Amino acid sequence: MSVWRFVWRLSALFLWVGLGLLLLALVFPFLQQAGRNQQVRWWSRGLLHWCGVRVDYIGQVVTATPVLFVSNHVSWLDIFILNAQRATAFVAKSEIRRWPVLGWLVAGAGTVFIERGQRQAIKHVSEQMQALFRQNQAVGLFPEGTTSDGLAVGSFHASLFETALSTGVDIQPLVLRFYDGEQRSPRVAFVGEQSLLQNMWLLLSRPGVRVECEFLAVLPHAQNRQQGRVETALQAQTAIQKAL
Repeated sequence: MSVWRFVWRLSALFLWVGLGLLLLALVFPFLQQAGRNQQVRWWSRGLLHWCGVRVDYIGQVVTATPVLFVSNHVSWLDIFILNAQRATAFVAKSEIRRWPVLGWLVAGAGTVFIERGQRQAIKHVSEQMQALFRQNQAVGLFPEGTTSDGLAVGSFHASLFETALSTGVDIQPLVLRFYDGEQRSPRVAFVGEQSLLQNMWLLLSRPGVRVECEFLAVLPHAQNRQQGRVETALQAQTAIQKAL
């Protein structure tokens, strides 16, 4: 590990995040959705670069129609990995909104926050997802509800799959595989009792972090509606587990 590498990357990252906040405040209000999406992709690619993360994309991503992306969840980087390919409004736990700086960024980029433990939370999030689908946008979901070490996938919660089924939107599973050099590794997984700063130290202080983001076969809405949300969630989970 290198302290100097960490200091250099963290400094560059702070400057890049500052630029992102300026874009949100001064540029986003004057852009149409297509322009905003372009800026999100460009900025996300820059963030991954300054973090020293190489991403290899595999498979065909749905780009022209509204879609629900579902993925395993390993790191806070996951949001930006997908945003670098297609601008996506993620469903995320409300605690992320309170993260220093990064919370402001993901909120400004259109993240849908879910207040866990509130009776109307699912209904409120579903309404926001429907509005995004009507605007031809992509929505991202981590159905495990928490992060893992990236070597296995947990059970999927099916409740928010219903929104894609009821609105006739296809679902595309994708899998994130993290590597340390050429070996699969849980090193930068954001799990356990780690703080964000501790996880950033693990990420920024060493070279060699690589991620494979593989887009899997689309689950068409007609089939999903016929089999229901529970079976659709299980199908997505099984596809991701096999690819992982």
